[in-house]
Amino acid sequence: MLLKVNIAGLAMDPVSNTPIIILKSDDGEHAVPIWIGLLEATSIASALQKVKFERPMTHDLFKNFVELVNVKVSRIEVYDLIANTYYARIHFTSGTGHFDMDSRPSDAIAIALRFDAPIFLDDKVIEKSKGIEDKPEMVDTSEEGKMWADYLENLSPDDFGKFKV
Repeated sequence: MLLKVNIAGLAMDPVSNTPIIILKSDDGEHAVPIWIGLLEATSIASALQKVKFERPMTHDLFKNFVELVNVKVSRIEVYDLIANTYYARIHFTSGTGHFDMDSRPSDAIAIALRFDAPIFLDDKVIEKSKGIEDKPEMVDTSEEGKMWADYLENLSPDDFGKFKV
């Protein structure tokens, strides 16, 4: 079953210094963190904050092309989680029908934001994400490392703020 989700926030993982996007179901019962690349996080943040660049960035260029050929993005789906890798599809509509393409979730979300397309999460992704080890191995055993571990252990999805550019 697909659940409609929204972006609850963007944050930086203090351990790996990697951006995380938090997808939260509209009913507020489920949240899934997805670690993404810095460039994709910047693209998502700029779309969320309606930042316009003088020259089109990659996702903007893609949007311009798709619109030029009279195709629309109808929705995106994060549909699977295999070996800690999330998988997504971008669904398109055109005058001749519907089609979809495989995508990284971060790219699919960046594109969905530019088209105001809904984002969906397959409930099996929620179940599989629960299977990811809840207690990661702490690499930094210093006092500061322990402080961060305690801080992260007590975080809830509501604690994540929006990433500021």
